[in-house]
This record gives sequence, C-alpha cells and structure tokens, in this order.
Amino acid sequence: MYSIAKKLLFSLNPEVAHELSLDWLGAAERLHLLQPFVKKMVSAPVEVMGIRFPNAVGLAAGMDKDGEYFNAFGHLGFGFIEVGTVTPLAQPGNPKPRLFRLVEQEAVINRMGFNNKGVQNLVSKVKKRRYNGVLGINIGKNKLTPEENALSDYEKCMDAVYECADYITINISSPNTPGLRNLQFGENLEKLLKGIKAKQAELMAKTGKKTPIAVKIAPDMTDDELKAVADQLLANNYEAVVATNTTISRDGLESSEYKNEAGGLSGRPVKDKSTHAIKVLADHLQGAIPIIGVGGIMSSEDAVEKIEAGASLVQLYTGFIYQGPELVAEAASAIAALTAS
Repeated sequence: MYSIAKKLLFSLNPEVAHELSLDWLGAAERLHLLQPFVKKMVSAPVEVMGIRFPNAVGLAAGMDKDGEYFNAFGHLGFGFIEVGTVTPLAQPGNPKPRLFRLVEQEAVINRMGFNNKGVQNLVSKVKKRRYNGVLGINIGKNKLTPEENALSDYEKCMDAVYECADYITINISSPNTPGLRNLQFGENLEKLLKGIKAKQAELMAKTGKKTPIAVKIAPDMTDDELKAVADQLLANNYEAVVATNTTISRDGLESSEYKNEAGGLSGRPVKDKSTHAIKVLADHLQGAIPIIGVGGIMSSEDAVEKIEAGASLVQLYTGFIYQGPELVAEAASAIAALTAS
C-alpha cells in the first residue's frame, strides 16, 4: 500500500505531499480505517529516563509539529512519538519553497523554520489525546526572540507542556532559526541548561510530577565540542541527549540539483555523522545519561548500528518518508533481537 501512495506523493511538491499524507493519515485514524493496514506493535519494552517504552523505535520531532496527528501515528507501531518543535508564539516559518526531496540520495533538505501554531494550540491537542503511548514534546524559541532571551522562551513552553508531556526535548540545534545553534556552546549553554533545570525543579515542586528533559544537539560539532556538551549535561543532571538533528554539511550531494539550498539535511547522508556523534557521547558519558539516536536510519540495520554505537532508543523521520511504516516494525524487531542476544 505504501509503495503505491509513495509514487503519488513523490510526484507532488514535498510540502504539499507532507500535508496531504498527514491529512490522509489523520482521517483514516478518525474513521477507524488504519488497523487493517498496519502490523501489531513489536513488544520489546525498554526503560529509559524512568519511562517504560513499549519498544525502542520512535517518531522524531518535525513530522507532527502541532500535535494534530500523533493519535494516528500511534497506530503505526512506534514505541514513542515526539511532537513539535513548538514555540511560545505561533509563527509562519521561513518563505517557501523550504522543503526539498533528494530521491537519489534518500535525503531531505528543510528550512521550515519552526513553523507552528504556538504552544497553547499544541497543548489543547495533547490534552485530548487518544494515544496512550509515550509522548515527547519538543520545544524551541521564537525566531524574533533575541538569543540572550532564549531561556525565557523555553521556560514559557515548559510552563505550558510540563504536565501533559511524558518527556520534553530542548531543541537547540536546528540550523533554520538564526542564532539557535549558538546555544550549544560555552556560557550560552551553561546558562540555558542551568535555567531549564531550575524551571524543571520549580514545576516538579508545583505539580508533584517529574517530567524528564532531553537536549537535542547537532551533528556538526567536533569531538571536543561533543564532550563539552556531555560534561554540561552531566553537571546539570539531564535525563537524556538526542543525537542528532539535521546537518549543514553537503557531503555526498555533489550531483544533486539541491546541493546549494540552505537548510538542514536529513536522511542517508547524515547517518555516519550521527552515529559518530553517538559513539563519542557514549564513550564519554559511560552510561550516565541515555542517548536517543536519530539521523539517517533507512533500514533495520541502520537502527541496530545506532544501538551498537551507544543509543538506548532511536527515532525515525526521513527513513519513514522513504521506506514507510514497515520500517518501524523491522527496526523494532531487529533491535529486540540484538538486545535479547
């Protein structure tokens, strides 16, 4: 079924195809039409961040920015789903065209720019959830918020999502919001991480609930920079690190007509960079903080490679676009077989 749908979708503008496929998926879920076309979820529980995940394969942030389709994605066998990135205020994102499909390289370039309807809209969707699995919420800063005021935006989002999220991911690594990646380094990172942890403590005291916090980082850092981030995460007692976001590198795109397009590159070309980052983090952290591996997982073998590199969980995005729902079960089964051996 997916191979037929893929031919149609890939004939359309990428952003139109994205919106159309989500609308189809959402409608099918509401009309109870999904079940005949999906396999039973692979049951291979794993505990990470104090949360029991039904299996180790999740949907990465970016697919469902406003929390409008996670109930439908919940039928496709994912062990967890991450929605967002969402910002305090609604924003339109960057001008179109801003999404490019690189079929030969099994890749996508996006410069969407955190287009979303705002955190309160997302929370209204999540509070009506039918999906009973693990739901993460990925948060970021608004484009017009000055870099020095970034912490305030993350705090506003945390205030809104803390009680309804199973975990929160702090996105400081998208290349499509000016200055955002600067938050990954030095005093900027130290200030942000301390501030977010203080907000978590405040909200935990207020609600009686501890919502774990992960930090999503870029693949375009040196080994020393990755280790410096790891040290800050350790010093501030973070619950997880997501490695990695999209890359600004264009290695492997020499033959592509889109090689000069700005934005973050995902899919097969980022696989090795992401896996290397996971290895560096895993060697440095020595199990003290779990790693969620994401980037270029196009097959079950790629998913296993991320786990062998040191990840405890993995997430799909571009691989899901190219391979379809079958990849979810295949990856979950392969990881389950690896961990059972």
